[in-house]
Amino acid sequence: MRKLNITELKRISTEEFKKSEKLPLVVVLDEVRSLHNVGSVFRTSDAFRVESIYLCGITATPPHPEIHKTALGAEDSVSWIYYKDTRDAVNQLKDEGYTVLSIEQVEGSTMLQDVELEENKKYAIVFGNEVKGVKQEVVDMCDGCIEIPQFGTKHSLNISVTAGMVIWEFAKRFF
Repeated sequence: MRKLNITELKRISTEEFKKSEKLPLVVVLDEVRSLHNVGSVFRTSDAFRVESIYLCGITATPPHPEIHKTALGAEDSVSWIYYKDTRDAVNQLKDEGYTVLSIEQVEGSTMLQDVELEENKKYAIVFGNEVKGVKQEVVDMCDGCIEIPQFGTKHSLNISVTAGMVIWEFAKRFF
């Protein structure tokens, strides 16, 4: 096996990305404190052509060198909006017809592999703070919660890992 070189990967330009068809998915970051996690979510969102990222509360916004360190320019290709309060972001998304789902461990959550997605619907997924998760008041506003099954001694994953898993699950069902 030979590794492909950069020209063989046929990457699209930022301009082409902005014009391309997007995954009908908005990623919402609720009080994410790590700039590296924010950058990683941008990079994953670029890889799977996520429609937009909503950065809320204490979540840092581009331009920022620490975000760029992991985003590697994806902060320029993926559209983003800042909201001071995550509840305002969720209300806006619901007003625009999105089904809003939190990624959280709650009573009655749906396991990631069991999520049923409808082809003609738009979705938003809310990822929470690295320590506290998605705020309860935000969870209460959502249409449901998705949980990633875990089988070890830990009961949480890093947000960048979680985002990668969840965004991929949406992408493979829509692309």
